[in-house]
Amino acid sequence: MSQKTVLITGVSRGIGRACALAFAKAGYAVAGCCHTNKECLDSLGAELTALGTPHLLLQGELQNSAFPTGLVAKTVERFGRLDVLINNAGVSMIRMLTDTDDSQWEHVMASNLSSAFYCSRAAIPHLLKNRDREDIPSHAPCGVILNVSSVWGCSGASCEAAYSASKAGLNGLTEALAKELAPSRIAVNALACGVIDTDMNRCFSEEERDALADEIPAGRFAAPEEVAEALLLLTRMPAYLTGQVIRFDGGFL
Repeated sequence: MSQKTVLITGVSRGIGRACALAFAKAGYAVAGCCHTNKECLDSLGAELTALGTPHLLLQGELQNSAFPTGLVAKTVERFGRLDVLINNAGVSMIRMLTDTDDSQWEHVMASNLSSAFYCSRAAIPHLLKNRDREDIPSHAPCGVILNVSSVWGCSGASCEAAYSASKAGLNGLTEALAKELAPSRIAVNALACGVIDTDMNRCFSEEERDALADEIPAGRFAAPEEVAEALLLLTRMPAYLTGQVIRFDGGFL
């Protein structure tokens, strides 16, 4: 009951996996989920076991409310509390708008935006319970919701209209929810990532990767571990830091 708990969606690979390991090393119990990659989920579980980290890793679909609601309930049942929710799960799609059919649009919006809505809605009542904990300083948040967004939600990208719209929606959800929850000392922020070296960007050839890196003032892609470090740092900020969409892009925008 005294150990803080983080719940991370899309935990099996990339940013989610890096977050699970970073928060585990910071002393958190770790709950997480993925949709399809059971082998990677089991591999992460073995790493967390080796670290001595209490964990709960489940496989399920976040695109309707039943699984997110159950995921939060099982997390609290297992660990007795919930302190941080990281809405990381998402998909990308590079396709012209006129070539995007209804099912593709709905899949991107459900994966990137609706999943964050469902998880946040389920988590908030449990985050509110932390207000009575004597071990949380009055200036610190009693709960934290972090949304992993994208710079394309701030600017928009050609041939990524559905993805950009979903991340813009996530940014709007972040800002609106922060206003609702600030009186309750729950901080809500988003990290708008630039180009991160994950499987999502494996679609590019080496030449395309080099050209993209040349467009980034920092001259490189970021590692998932750097995103995890930034997210962990945000949990340690005063509750007054809320409602922010923070670009993590090497100066790209």
